[in-house]
Amino acid sequence: MKTVYLETFGCQMNVHDSEKVLGTLMAEGYTPVDSPEDADLVLYNTCSIRDKAEQKVFQRLQNFRREGANGRRRFGVLGCVAQQEGERIFDRAPHVSLVCGSASYHKLGELLVQLEAGDRRVKGLDLDTEETFETPFARRDNPHRAYLTIIEGCDKSCAYCVVPFTRGPERSRTVESVLAEAGRLAQSGYTEIQLLGQNVNSYRDPAGACDFAGLLGRVAAIPGLRRVRFTTSHPRDFVPEIVDALEANPVLCNHVHLPVQSGSDRVLARMQRQYTRAEYLRRIERLKRSPRRISVTTDIIVGFPGETEEDFARTLGLLEEVEYDSLFSFQYSRRPNTSALALDGQVPEEEKARRLAILNEKQRAIQIRRNGEMIGSIQQAMIEGFNQRTGQWIGRTSQNRVLNFVQSGQGPPPAPGHYVDVRVTRAGPNSLAGEQAAPGAGSEAVDAD
Repeated sequence: MKTVYLETFGCQMNVHDSEKVLGTLMAEGYTPVDSPEDADLVLYNTCSIRDKAEQKVFQRLQNFRREGANGRRRFGVLGCVAQQEGERIFDRAPHVSLVCGSASYHKLGELLVQLEAGDRRVKGLDLDTEETFETPFARRDNPHRAYLTIIEGCDKSCAYCVVPFTRGPERSRTVESVLAEAGRLAQSGYTEIQLLGQNVNSYRDPAGACDFAGLLGRVAAIPGLRRVRFTTSHPRDFVPEIVDALEANPVLCNHVHLPVQSGSDRVLARMQRQYTRAEYLRRIERLKRSPRRISVTTDIIVGFPGETEEDFARTLGLLEEVEYDSLFSFQYSRRPNTSALALDGQVPEEEKARRLAILNEKQRAIQIRRNGEMIGSIQQAMIEGFNQRTGQWIGRTSQNRVLNFVQSGQGPPPAPGHYVDVRVTRAGPNSLAGEQAAPGAGSEAVDAD
């Protein structure tokens, strides 16, 4: 029996890529195991967005080298670090036998055959491709929520980002293949689907049948689906028709992740983000006008080269103006192959840390206020699990808020994958808490969520 261990670093795209990689390997006769010590093949699916994530991978590989990898065990590096470092990985970690970037995953079966035939070093590093990684063999560990990639790669060339160099150009799947996979998932019992892409709203059917807004409506119409999410959107391609689709289809979740990265026009220009603060705020205004109370989240980078105190103050002002429901915040990290490497005005690490702390503290106060507004409302939560320590069920709302709640009454206990109405009684900066409400207890379950 051939065994494989796969560890994943990075975003939802990487998580779903790993599901597809494992499914492909299982079709080739491999059995997944939970420990690298039990595996014949050890794979790391990597992220290179920030230096820290990249270093973790090489630390894992170095640990095995120090401990002494047994003769039968082989190692492979997949994903963005594989594409970024290429054959240099063989020099940094000589016990690695497989290096494969995400744009070459469609060749993974061929590479495994070469590896099993005894080839010492096998690589797949082709970025010049129109292929997407479609496979019927994805191994999905969550039986209720499924990821579905609709577009791969990126054409935007932001100054700080390695994605165009590690995942290649934008390549959209056909609308027929997306709808077919979504339909199979619904028929298999999945009630929530999350559409994925580096710039998911840049999707265009290769035959011109529909754009992203049109695709949203067609996926939302698939029988059996109760929730459809999508991430990540690029502001430049976030058109009003997307909000129109959200308003016309209750199945589409009340949540948009729209990374802004900075509130300063000067920094946005240096980042090559291709929009201004005013243009971004026009998109936010369209979301805020919606009767569906759409939750808006974002990404922000502090300490980008040349960012002044005035620039940083503009970002803090944007937080107050938009009132994001949550955000992912990062210190700028120098990445290879990016144009930001040539910029002057590098911000000291201690100053980056100071600005990040200030940003997060301001956002924490906003989230306390925003979540507090939910107290008294009834929200519909999809149950994700049960916390034995607190005795609470863990759910998630359409707005992507975590909602912990206790069961009321003597009825049968909820179960993961079920949808229940919950009355919100308490709120913190990162989650809500409440108690289960009777079905149909209030229209807020639809309108507010």
